[in-house]
Amino acid sequence: MTVHSSIRRHLGHSLVLTLAIACRFAAPFSSYPIRTAAIRCTHRHRSSPASSIFSSISAQDLLYQDQQDAMLRRALHEEELLSRNKSTKELLAPKLKAQPKSGTGFAMKAKPLVSLAEAQAKVVRKEGLVRIDNVLTADVADSLREYVLEQQRIAKIETDHDASLSQIYYGVENRRKSRCDLQLSLLRGGYAADRRTPEGEEPAVYETFPLADALQQLLGEEGTLRHLYENLVTMEGEFYELAAVITDPGSNRQTVHPDLPFQEKAPLYVIFLALQDVTVQMGPTSFLMGTHTSKCNDIFNCGGASQKDELILKSECRLSTLKKGDAVLFDARTLHCGNANDSESTRALFNFSFRNAAVKGDLGYKGSIRPGYEKAMKLKDMSEALLAYGAGDENPFAKFGNGMFKRGY
Repeated sequence: MTVHSSIRRHLGHSLVLTLAIACRFAAPFSSYPIRTAAIRCTHRHRSSPASSIFSSISAQDLLYQDQQDAMLRRALHEEELLSRNKSTKELLAPKLKAQPKSGTGFAMKAKPLVSLAEAQAKVVRKEGLVRIDNVLTADVADSLREYVLEQQRIAKIETDHDASLSQIYYGVENRRKSRCDLQLSLLRGGYAADRRTPEGEEPAVYETFPLADALQQLLGEEGTLRHLYENLVTMEGEFYELAAVITDPGSNRQTVHPDLPFQEKAPLYVIFLALQDVTVQMGPTSFLMGTHTSKCNDIFNCGGASQKDELILKSECRLSTLKKGDAVLFDARTLHCGNANDSESTRALFNFSFRNAAVKGDLGYKGSIRPGYEKAMKLKDMSEALLAYGAGDENPFAKFGNGMFKRGY
């Protein structure tokens, strides 16, 4: 399909698009407490269902859709640029080896993992990202995917009933077509455990805890990512995001972007972990290697359109087609974008991040995490909770609650 035909496929005629906007956005957002002046449409003849739909759409909604249309046009232009970028290839895991060191007991077992983490951290600092294969076993990835998609179904039911709950269930990506960041609960039972058990009733029993099982394999004492994060952010690093990035068939391509405003020290390190094989058709994330630098971010944020285009054309582009259980860890300053999901399958990525303890102040990026978990945990707290889980605590994050509301409320 050509870029022009792709644009026509996504945008269509303006009248059809406007009607689609009306149908899609009027109902879900009509209960929002803050509204702008409604746009009225008049007709010389009798009123029609379309006019009543138009009257319920606010100027804010239309402005938002205009912005989305502009972003889509830009995304398709960038897609064409990257199709001409001859450096584009699959992102591969570097061939690194843990260097065994002397020691006894757990220390001897842990030191090769520490050595491997040091080598991985060097790659991240140089390239802005690193692919790491087999960070989750296939069975745990399968269980977590099933769990995440069930959480998505519950979130849809809850937000269809009350749109004001969107900020609890959805993060940075929410209103875009067929794409969301689903903010996860740390309680055993997930969203089903959000509500308190009525007095006199027995609390529900949840036999499995897929989220904790996954976090144990990743960040537990011998976790596949534990030592890498300890190297990058220290045990004082704040647990900054906890979500699932879900793109359903038909989701549009994103524009190239960093996740946050540039800072000299890397402020945030993010994980995208495949919960199923991610093929080219499913819209894997494209990363522009080495663009986490001040020079690249200045060009991208302050340069003109031609300079941005040149940066995209000349950067080393890597496509993160992943196998189930593989992950990409990246510096949040790195330029990247999710591609359109043109397959018939949902793409689900487990997504979390830790903030660099050496970076102070506002990051200029909220991140995707339930409000009550903001600033609630550090890597050391995660480690302690997972030790308790390994020792038999079935609900090790219970003291942090469901995260639905900011602490203190």
